[in-house]
Amino acid sequence: MRNETARYDITVVGGGLAGTCAAIAAARLGRTVALVNNRPVLGGNSSSEVRVWVCGATGHGRNHHAREGGIMGELFVENQYRNPEGNPYYWDALVLDAVRAEPNITLYLNTDVREADAYGPAHDRRLTAVTGWMMGSERRVRFESELFLDCTGDGLIGHLAGARHRIGRESRDEYGEPWAPDKADGISLGSTLLFYTKDAGEPVRYVPPDFAKDITKTSIPQRRIIKAGDNGCAYWWIEFGGELDTVHDNERIRDELWSVIHGIWDHIKNSGDFDAETMTLEWVGSVPGKREYRRFVGDYVLHQGDILGQTPFADRVAFGGWSIDLHPPQGMYATEAAAKQRYADGIYHIPYRSLYSVNTSNLLFAGRDISASHVAFGSTRVMATCATLGQAAGTAAALCAGHGVTPRALDIAELQRTLLREDASVIGLASTDPDDLALRATVTARSSLTRLAVETPRERWPLAADAGIVLPVDPELTGLELLVDAARDTQLTIELYDPELGQNYVPRRLADSVTVPVTAGAAQWIDTGLTWSPETPRNAFLVVRANADLTLHRTGTPTPGVLCFTRVPLRPQDETPQPLREWTDAGLLRRTFCLRTGATSAFAPAKAVDGYARPYAGPHMWVSEPLGEAAGTWLELAWPEPVTLSRIDLLADDDVNEDLINLHHHRTPFDTLPTLLRDYRIEARRDDGPWRVLARTSDNRRRRRIHTFQEPVTLSAARIVVEATNGAPSAHIVAVRAYGPGVRGW
Repeated sequence: MRNETARYDITVVGGGLAGTCAAIAAARLGRTVALVNNRPVLGGNSSSEVRVWVCGATGHGRNHHAREGGIMGELFVENQYRNPEGNPYYWDALVLDAVRAEPNITLYLNTDVREADAYGPAHDRRLTAVTGWMMGSERRVRFESELFLDCTGDGLIGHLAGARHRIGRESRDEYGEPWAPDKADGISLGSTLLFYTKDAGEPVRYVPPDFAKDITKTSIPQRRIIKAGDNGCAYWWIEFGGELDTVHDNERIRDELWSVIHGIWDHIKNSGDFDAETMTLEWVGSVPGKREYRRFVGDYVLHQGDILGQTPFADRVAFGGWSIDLHPPQGMYATEAAAKQRYADGIYHIPYRSLYSVNTSNLLFAGRDISASHVAFGSTRVMATCATLGQAAGTAAALCAGHGVTPRALDIAELQRTLLREDASVIGLASTDPDDLALRATVTARSSLTRLAVETPRERWPLAADAGIVLPVDPELTGLELLVDAARDTQLTIELYDPELGQNYVPRRLADSVTVPVTAGAAQWIDTGLTWSPETPRNAFLVVRANADLTLHRTGTPTPGVLCFTRVPLRPQDETPQPLREWTDAGLLRRTFCLRTGATSAFAPAKAVDGYARPYAGPHMWVSEPLGEAAGTWLELAWPEPVTLSRIDLLADDDVNEDLINLHHHRTPFDTLPTLLRDYRIEARRDDGPWRVLARTSDNRRRRRIHTFQEPVTLSAARIVVEATNGAPSAHIVAVRAYGPGVRGW
């Protein structure tokens, strides 16, 4: 056995997506980081050992423009290219590549941290070191750091250090949560094991092991969906342990889950009720995917009201959007539905104060162990959200290490500026980075999209149900026309709603309503007469009321800034209205109803330097006119006096409305997002001199490209010349940033 001591600026314990993103974020800001994981692979529940798909704020497409950005976004987009079939082993390799790309990270796999050195009274603890045992290598490693991040999920490190935490459910009165129980208890969400199947192409018999459970003697066949062709996360409901201790009873829980998996497979193979003669088991998990255990207490405890009310925290550092998704304590044996879900009207914010300990001064945390009530945790626990929390916590740790301050003392404005610079998942904040010289530039372009004109019909869409259209309004909406067929003389009714919050894409406040006559006939452009001039740019949600005599037309392509929906009312027995569930883009994803509008500034060149890097009350990006046969459209930044630059960052459009996933849930029709720039060059000139090429990029498939110059360049203007996209007809640029020498960051 070997005893070692390792010293790093920051130690991150836990190599799930939260810990991985935390480590990468801190390392990119120049800090030395130990990433310590007790498993042989990274990714936690998303890894090949457990194989849970990475869900997040999109809610499987219910939330719009909600896919996570930053490091998690990079992983999603790269996985889309490398691993479109969702191979779990390819995902392992991709996550490992992302960590190994950072020279400031030292990775310790198979290292189980079991000891923590901490001192101080209960209200003011400080962690000085943690010690782990590296299995297989017989190395006992002591990690010493100024800052520690507990990303273990179970919260073991903070627990060993004496950090305050909760296990179980709070009472309804504690945070005023309608979904909480009357009295606090120790109930938690249970754990799950998954399995994969395949068609062997020939008959395969199955002899169940002795421990297989006869599920026909349980409520499972009557209460849960079992299909021969399903596997993986289709069986997320194989859950057990909510009434037990999900950590200390882990082996008992695993054995029960194993017995049910083999019982389900025995039922599929041998009951005669399924067409499964040639099916066989390909893989069965052995590491239970835990949902819940310790939740730390921070300076703020996120609760149900914050999620459903979309509280606009001043210290927001990340966002979520998954439903409050709570499962019955009995798991797979429960007689009620396997999940109770409630969505907000859009994505919600997560405050920094929920990411550090209330009583352990140098401890931050990210993942499912953050400072949230049990009810709020029902949403924040999903892995893509955990990953964004990891980037926020890792960024905070790096800044704390650089300034020699505790997490509580960190300047929030600096943290938010840094997160925005690093393209992290923060919504509704515009960058005011004083180092970004692009914010001072005058921006022009060879061309810009100045009106919406979707005029090439491909398919008809009968108005059997209400239709919805989201349009950017900047500075006003005028000249709205729709292409319709009318079976007979009738009327077209359209209501214009203000979604109110910039991150929402549901109708909330009625702003106007019109009813216009339509005569019988096909392919008529109907002038709606609607106008709207809100005080600030925003989206409009148009509700086109159902009419059996009317048919809309739709194209087969998407349109920048436009979303289209149909309304599927919830069942009468559903207790609470949930607009996010009623308005669906099923059949309309990447499609647009044929429409025309008046002039818009929503895609003007200045949008590339307005400080926003995501859609919020509008698309916030420059979009050119269609490139056509002539390549070489450009976006130009000019300064009144020459500036000296050492770096230009380009944020291309990775279409955050597209719901990507790492493993198997669904397959998108492309491996590289069409809206991303493929080939472009960066040019510069001094005064009225000639343009010269500073950088050239070909075959790009990433959103964020950082162009660092070997020697600083003094220039009066710089421009991005777009030669080709990855399929979109127009060039899209979300943001251009320009930095002088000495600016920190990746």
